[in-house]
Amino acid sequence: MSVPRHNHRIDYIELHAGDTAALGHTKQFYQAVFGWGYQDWGDTYANTQDSGVETGVSVDAQRRAQPLPVIYAGDLEATLAQVKAHHGTIVRETFAFPGGRRFHFVDPAGNELAVWSDR
Repeated sequence: MSVPRHNHRIDYIELHAGDTAALGHTKQFYQAVFGWGYQDWGDTYANTQDSGVETGVSVDAQRRAQPLPVIYAGDLEATLAQVKAHHGTIVRETFAFPGGRRFHFVDPAGNELAVWSDR
């Protein structure tokens, strides 16, 4: 990626859309209200850099319908090991996507987050 990333900082918020129609309506909402422009990545994902912290909208049946903070990690495997060592619960094992890899976890209070890396 061309934007410098900061290790272990939230650099992305992902919003949920229930289906592809909801994805379109959600993008239209944020475009109309805040003027955010979107880049589509297929039929189920779009993101914007216009929102301050990058924001994506996803059709993903495997996750909860709430905002998902996404943390960047220079070393994804080391961060995964730390999450496990400190009693985070892995709810989605590491998977690849265009631009990198990521995993999802739930913290001890029940909040779901993701960690990604472009490496």
